[in-house]
Amino acid sequence: MTILLVLFLYVFVSCPVSVSASNVASFTPEDNILIDCGANSRPQVPDGRAFKTDQEASEYLKTKNDVQVSVSAIVPSPIYLNAKVFPEEATYSFTLKRPGYHWVRLHFFAMKDKQYDLQQATFSVSVNRYALLHNFKINNNSKPVLKEYLLNMNDPTLTLKFEPMKNSFAFINAIEVVSVPDSLITDEGTSLFPVNKFSGLTKHGYQVIYRINMGGPLITSTNDTLGRTWIPDADYLEEKNSAKEVSTSVSFIRYPMTVTPLIAPATVYSTLTEMGDAGKASNVSWKFNVDRAFDYLLRMHFCDIVSKSVNELYFNVYINGRMAISKLDLSTLGGSRLAVPYYKDIVVNSSLFSDGLKVQVGPLNEDTGKRNAILNGLEVMKMSNSADSLAGEFAAEDGRESGLSHKGVMAVVGFAMAFGASLGLGAMMYKWKKRPQDWQKRNSFSSWLLPLHVGDHSVLSKGSGSQKTNLCTGLGRHFTLADLQEATKNFDSSVIIGVGGFGNVYLGTIDEGTQVAVKRANPQSEQGIAEFNTEIQMLSKLRHRHLVSLIGYCDENDEMILVYEYMSNGPFRDHLYGKNLPPLSWKQRLQICIGAARGLHYLHTGTTQGIIHRDVKTTNILLDDAFVAKVADFGLSKDTPMGQTHVSTAVKGSFGYLDPEYFRTQQLTEKSDVYSFGVVLLESLCARPAINPQLPREQVNLADWAMQWKRKDLLEKVIDPHLVGSINPESMKKFAEAAEKCLAESGVDRPPMGDVLWHLEYALQLQEAFEGKLEDETKSSDASGASQPSIVVASATPINNNHPVSNPDDSRGPAEVQAIGDHSETAMFAQFQSLNGR
Repeated sequence: MTILLVLFLYVFVSCPVSVSASNVASFTPEDNILIDCGANSRPQVPDGRAFKTDQEASEYLKTKNDVQVSVSAIVPSPIYLNAKVFPEEATYSFTLKRPGYHWVRLHFFAMKDKQYDLQQATFSVSVNRYALLHNFKINNNSKPVLKEYLLNMNDPTLTLKFEPMKNSFAFINAIEVVSVPDSLITDEGTSLFPVNKFSGLTKHGYQVIYRINMGGPLITSTNDTLGRTWIPDADYLEEKNSAKEVSTSVSFIRYPMTVTPLIAPATVYSTLTEMGDAGKASNVSWKFNVDRAFDYLLRMHFCDIVSKSVNELYFNVYINGRMAISKLDLSTLGGSRLAVPYYKDIVVNSSLFSDGLKVQVGPLNEDTGKRNAILNGLEVMKMSNSADSLAGEFAAEDGRESGLSHKGVMAVVGFAMAFGASLGLGAMMYKWKKRPQDWQKRNSFSSWLLPLHVGDHSVLSKGSGSQKTNLCTGLGRHFTLADLQEATKNFDSSVIIGVGGFGNVYLGTIDEGTQVAVKRANPQSEQGIAEFNTEIQMLSKLRHRHLVSLIGYCDENDEMILVYEYMSNGPFRDHLYGKNLPPLSWKQRLQICIGAARGLHYLHTGTTQGIIHRDVKTTNILLDDAFVAKVADFGLSKDTPMGQTHVSTAVKGSFGYLDPEYFRTQQLTEKSDVYSFGVVLLESLCARPAINPQLPREQVNLADWAMQWKRKDLLEKVIDPHLVGSINPESMKKFAEAAEKCLAESGVDRPPMGDVLWHLEYALQLQEAFEGKLEDETKSSDASGASQPSIVVASATPINNNHPVSNPDDSRGPAEVQAIGDHSETAMFAQFQSLNGR
């Protein structure tokens, strides 16, 4: 009896427990909010789920104006027969029963109503901190559109906001907010390049772009416990003749304890696509279109239902030509059993999507088992970026926690914000026009205003100080003159942190400790109203975490004072050279450049009319206390006219950063900013000014000089000496390639800022992998007591960038630039004392 018990325990422990697909328990979500928007009666949907009517869902909705529309048409589901139209902003608020991941499914069908043509609607959608859609438009799509998101909700209230664009409206046919089982998303996966463990999956939100059932039929919410839809793979196969469909009964599928049946239904694992001719065919390939600006999570599903015995099938999996899984042996992973589901989560970096997404499975080039390869299912999910956005670089405006006290009120955004900004600034302009005539005759006013950063109120009042002031729609908080006199010690000279042509900038303290930059105009300023008026137009449409934030203003007693967030670490340039500050690591420099690129990308693409900064340089990239980069100084910025690619305007900017094509033609384009940013990249790498007239003629201009060494493949000779030994050569190479592309002579040959951003993120990924390897080697060395050789960029000693460098091989003439000292026209924040105004 004892022997039998031992044998039983041995078999029980050594063999993984499995669950039959036919005995899978259903999942009952704690939150299950389904709304048929605009419907007067409950729809009879095929899967039997109960959608609320418009009246039953009225408690969730907050809007000033909405319209119900309907259509008589043949649609795949009755939820598409009605819609809710919002001419103004509308918000659905749902109280959640549990935190964690939720499905948020938005159903759209662009019906044509007598009053509203839904195909012409243009609007944005956000959920709490996540931006889901920006300037979304159905266009001529005559079929229903489902936007499906998987969002990690840790707030007790889920707020779904619809924001119509100017002169347009928003609409929605149906909404689903449904809890997801905790097991659906784990925190760890595998990164594709470099191949390594990836942690932090639960920190992202996701949009489901593709959910494919390989070799099988359409699976709808009727057959999927979690309400998912899986579509056949035929439309995505590159060569249909190279593939063959295989299926078996779902009763044969045996889930292991490590894979919950909720990951994917047995109908997915019971079908697959394999090689068409197992002995001769090439890899099976699927091709998908993806948004190249995002990273993606690929969940790949496998289940061996084709082998006759274990240890027979071995194959490789490739993503965009790179090895994703090598020598996959499903029978071993299934505990020496067949028909056991297995899935793999792989994170693919955006830098690898130059030509879409290609997934391949292929046999080993070895004489091991049967020559075949399979794939049962594939999910492609877009991952939210650092701005918590799934809609480009456009962050949700009101998703972040407000720092206002309960006695304050939130700033109005969107349409109301623009209207309020016009009123508030109009009043301020009126006051200024009543000043003496000699003041009005001045030429320009300098770059006074910076973009309004709606939604990030973390620097606003949290204490009793907010009782003294109120909030002006669009311009932020209204300060009294007494408030700012108290904050700046009555504008004492000891707290001046910057001086410019406009006047002084003071370090102020408000609300019991919050530091701010207080910019007070000098009535005797040589700069005036023109640039001030230009930036007024910017206030209502620029808001981004990588643009410096305006907190509020004061217009009392003919004063013109603006209050900004305090950027405690000052300009980027100060940390590169000239201030004897601790040197930044290469990773920090990459992160700062990425932040600045995000801000510029938003300027170029975030409004209907792109905005050209026109003065991109390291002194206009400011750093907060966490070294987060924010673009500043919009005094020279220009809108791009609708339908045009350039602005014809007089040449303005800073020497060393000026686009030569713009200088020659006086035609300003977004690519002019790209050129200037290329110089910023070289400053980051070489830690020297863009123009240094004290150097020999061939070295005066950084862009010309550095690119000479780049073309000789010797750029490592002129990098910042502080980076030697810590910079990954591949990361530097990718970074330098991005800079070189930015500095192309012709604007059409320069990449857009979005592409530059991808290259920089790729360089950062290479550097992080390199640092991880160094750390592992250091730990190994410490453990063994043996010394490891250090890794350096090159054997040659880097050249000090502040001294002349002889270059007899260089045949190029001197740069045709005026030799002037570096300067800054924005003397706003810490460590700006030595800078002069424009």
